[in-house]
Amino acid sequence: MFFAKVIGTVWATRKDESLRACKLQFIQPLTAERKEIGDPIVAVDTIGAGPGETVFYITAREATIPLPIEMAPVDASIVGIVDRIDVETRHPDGDLS
Repeated sequence: MFFAKVIGTVWATRKDESLRACKLQFIQPLTAERKEIGDPIVAVDTIGAGPGETVFYITAREATIPLPIEMAPVDASIVGIVDRIDVETRHPDGDLS
């Protein structure tokens, strides 16, 4: 799973029949520190995320798992909304903070 921020919604008047009931979102991939990485991608929103929310998403074949149709043409699916990210950092002496 990966982190991302929802940055927009895709409006499509025509899309694959298996995606008719699905909302498509533009998401910006993020690091655990919430820094942008890579280019934005389009993901199927399976949970009702909104603009500005931090989400986690899955890619590849696993992206079809939350969908009712097994062979939907999907490369990425939003599967959760992130409430908080806690990152432990290591000091140069090796201690965690």
